[in-house]
Amino acid sequence: MRVLIIGSLGGELGKAAQIATARGAQLDHADDIGSGLAHLRRNGRFNLVLCELGMPIAELVQGLLRERIAVPVVACGAEDDPDAAVRAVRDGAQDFLPLPPDPELIAAMLQAASGESHALIARDPAMLATIRGAEQVARSDASVLITGESGTGKEIMARHIHRRSRRANGPFIALNCAAIPEHLLESEMFGHEKGAFSGAVARRIGRFESAEGGTLLLDEVSEMDIRLQAKLLRAIQEREIDRLGGQSPVRVDVRILATSNRDLGTAVGSGRFREDLYFRLNVVGIEIPPLRDRPGDIAVLAAHYARHYAQTNGIQTHLLSDAALDRLSRHAWRGNVRELENVMHRAVLLADGPLIEPAHLGLAAAKTAEPASATTVDTRPAGDVAGFVGRRIEEVEQALILGTLHSTAGNRTHAATILGISIRALRNKLRDYASQGVAVPAPLAGLGNGVAA
Repeated sequence: MRVLIIGSLGGELGKAAQIATARGAQLDHADDIGSGLAHLRRNGRFNLVLCELGMPIAELVQGLLRERIAVPVVACGAEDDPDAAVRAVRDGAQDFLPLPPDPELIAAMLQAASGESHALIARDPAMLATIRGAEQVARSDASVLITGESGTGKEIMARHIHRRSRRANGPFIALNCAAIPEHLLESEMFGHEKGAFSGAVARRIGRFESAEGGTLLLDEVSEMDIRLQAKLLRAIQEREIDRLGGQSPVRVDVRILATSNRDLGTAVGSGRFREDLYFRLNVVGIEIPPLRDRPGDIAVLAAHYARHYAQTNGIQTHLLSDAALDRLSRHAWRGNVRELENVMHRAVLLADGPLIEPAHLGLAAAKTAEPASATTVDTRPAGDVAGFVGRRIEEVEQALILGTLHSTAGNRTHAATILGISIRALRNKLRDYASQGVAVPAPLAGLGNGVAA
């Protein structure tokens, strides 16, 4: 986890830097926006930028856009100046860190920005068998395609493979192909030379070169534009890349891991994904089963997240009652492990006694379907639908999206999974709503799971 701090380290921002270091972050420092951009060009491993509120944040954000650098910016300043915080967000900052700094808030921001999650935990035989298969191929340099529904833990599995590989001492660089806009993704992967496009004032090192000697994870690779897939294929085949605007190729030594929550075979058949790239990525395929197919993991994961979020929030750890465990075991878990994590986070905050009870979970009661009558058909709108009759489709869609986002405590990835749309599509909808003055639920903590509203 690498963080760039822009501003003076003499005051409260310096204390924030100390906290981030204590939480395991590697820090670089720049005194001003110009030198900060120079740091970002030279090193493609930065996960987060903390920028002092007095700095011209709009200039920083515009500079990042011009040079096609995708990294979240968090403004830092006194919490008694809310107007300045609002201006910073309007200028392009993804979040605001109030000073004096709160250690747990910084920890949440670091975790959200890095994409790192908790250790790989499993007790169910289906998941244990998947882990054994992954560890069997970890020592090789073969490309691995990790598939599974959203929220099953594909990136956690990728990090586990890296830790068990011969490249464990090298960098692990993750690139979310779904979260980065298409016009930035090529530069983010391969870097660029000075003058490659308007705004490219110096050479920029991309993720491939940053992962030299280690592992590069292409997260949600199925979302990559098909024109860029051809360049990715060449990079994997030839083990060399071409920076945008470059005159000669650059040799790279990286292992490629990729994830997808879509059926790439189907995407190949429909022409949305290159068949030759699919074969290059899928030298070894690992499919992670959904949480509903590994019920033996529910209790152990729930207990783990209860301990983790109690520690994170500085409160006493709560145990799960038998009734709560039973309720968890009967839930459908459409959002998989990520949904379970959010449920336990909320339960830890709501529990007011030594036990977490079903009421603290915030899960709707399981419904039992009644057999339909063979002779009569009820044409009346159901209770949940009646309120939408007579309204425009756009209004119903907005209500559904915002209601789902409220139910996931602002988790964009989980909400997109429940809605059955891509993260990019959800992000675009939320930006449209915000531009219309509609209140969009903020993420529960940190940077909104890597997706700006």
